[in-house]
Amino acid sequence: MRLDKYLKVSRLIKRRTVANEACDAGKVLVNAKPARASYDVKVGDVIEITLGARQLRARVIAVQETVAKNDAAMLYEVLP
Repeated sequence: MRLDKYLKVSRLIKRRTVANEACDAGKVLVNAKPARASYDVKVGDVIEITLGARQLRARVIAVQETVAKNDAAMLYEVLP
């Protein structure tokens, strides 16, 4: 699954267009490397997002095309 779509489905970022723009601006890192929106997300990847003052590190646990809002947090594990 594309990185921008994964960020939207997992609700780490609310909109896919915002996720796409963040990737283009270099604010999203996957495994400590800048990633494009078209990057293919795999289980075990570590995603780092910096948007304004908000910084988040998460490890991908599962990749699903669709998921209920209440189950979205089960797709990733927040890292310190």
